[in-house]
Amino acid sequence: MLPLAEAWARYEAIRDRLPAAGAPGRTRQVAGLLDVADEFDGFLFDSFGVLNVGETAIPGAAECLTALRRMGKRIRILTNAASYTGDAALAKYRRMNLDVARDEIVSSRDVTLAHLGSVAQGLRWGAIAAEDDCFADAVGHAMVDLLDPGVSWDAVEGFVFLSSARWTVPLQDRLAEALMRRPRPAVIGNPDLVAPREGGLTVEPGFWAHDLQDRTGIVPRFFGKPYPEAFEIALSDMGPGRYAMIGDTLHTDILGGQAAGLATILVTDHGLFAGQDTAPFIAASGIVPDIALPSI
Repeated sequence: MLPLAEAWARYEAIRDRLPAAGAPGRTRQVAGLLDVADEFDGFLFDSFGVLNVGETAIPGAAECLTALRRMGKRIRILTNAASYTGDAALAKYRRMNLDVARDEIVSSRDVTLAHLGSVAQGLRWGAIAAEDDCFADAVGHAMVDLLDPGVSWDAVEGFVFLSSARWTVPLQDRLAEALMRRPRPAVIGNPDLVAPREGGLTVEPGFWAHDLQDRTGIVPRFFGKPYPEAFEIALSDMGPGRYAMIGDTLHTDILGGQAAGLATILVTDHGLFAGQDTAPFIAASGIVPDIALPSI
């Protein structure tokens, strides 16, 4: 687990690697999402810290989604979770009684696999992934589990970071050494530095990726919020309208939403800033959401 102060300092330290913030404005405080729902045609929801914390749905999330559907609002879940396939993500939301359709889920894993060919064609990728990941959705890509004892780190032609569940400092050291010995493409399927779970903030692939960049000079390709490809895919079939990005993290959800030309809504009582006054963080970063609310 990573303390909030350390996660925040790291996010600020990598600001020059993120999209630029929008022009500072003023944040409007509201009690809940339904108070402003009439202002928008649809919403892009972050998952962790907005709909759920770890494997637990946030109280009121299911009811909010149901109410928005009754109002005819378009919904997308735009998540940086890349550890599991879209079908597995759907099953997770169903277990939490969240009414979500498969085509409403856009994960950074989906975005990564859709753009992997633009990084390099025909490579044999070594994937840093969850233990049971069989890469069933990596159609057209040669991908092996980097932590399989039979896989040579020197033989793979590129690295794809999907999950930090099995990652450790010694493995990070080994990867940095492998990249310095033989530079290769590094693709990051989850740009988050941390994720809110029941026990605190877990370290995510983005944290390790920026450490690799610092140590090796190799600039990874990031797919997911706050980078544009994620928003392009999420918005591609929503049609014209007024849309808002809802998230708990300034440097990914809000920054990415601003860069995509969306209204932005910060959730303050769950996720990254749970138990904190968000005003000092907003002021320090200059990343100013249009709206803030305690919970959806």
